[in-house]
Amino acid sequence: MLNLIRMKNISLLIVDDHPVVLEGMKALLQDNEQVLVKGSCYDGKSALHFLENTAVDVVLLDINLPDMSGMELCKEIKRLYPQIHVIGISNYNERSMITKMLQNGANGYVLKNAGAKEIVESITSVMSRKVYFSPEVQQALFEAALHDTFELPKLTRREQEVLKYIAEGKTTHEIGELLFISPHTVETHRKNLMQKFDVSNAAALIRVATQYHLI
Repeated sequence: MLNLIRMKNISLLIVDDHPVVLEGMKALLQDNEQVLVKGSCYDGKSALHFLENTAVDVVLLDINLPDMSGMELCKEIKRLYPQIHVIGISNYNERSMITKMLQNGANGYVLKNAGAKEIVESITSVMSRKVYFSPEVQQALFEAALHDTFELPKLTRREQEVLKYIAEGKTTHEIGELLFISPHTVETHRKNLMQKFDVSNAAALIRVATQYHLI
């Protein structure tokens, strides 16, 4: 899958209210053959206006914007354009912020000190239907998990199998074929998993399951 992605440009919108950050991000990616920066915006309103007229594959989204939070904008982008992959970018790696972004549909979370290699890796990862975290973000989630009193839900064998394939980026149809069950049954297991983990989307489900070493 990843090799297919590398054969074409991945179109990108960068949303950040700091001109230096925007120019820095564009400079990091300008010579990369995999990623094409189609535009940049300073606030949520202009980002939504841009997306009305221009299709992109990925949005790099700052969580702090002058007119709305990046978390709110992420939710709105995913509502209007569910096919777009959103990666949160921030100077902060607090668990609450990361979790909120994921619950609002984000596919990844990177820190602003990331280099070009990591940014490209995060973009190609989410395009491959994987959730991406900066190493520092992974560490923050792991440390938070050590002090968490969250009681792990009991999963059936079939739910464990479905969870594993969701983490691998398999579609409902693909999971059904692998487990010899109907797509409707797969969706039922998916909904049950989200209820048990108290999350609202697959990205958050994978994040929680990874945090507790269930996948």
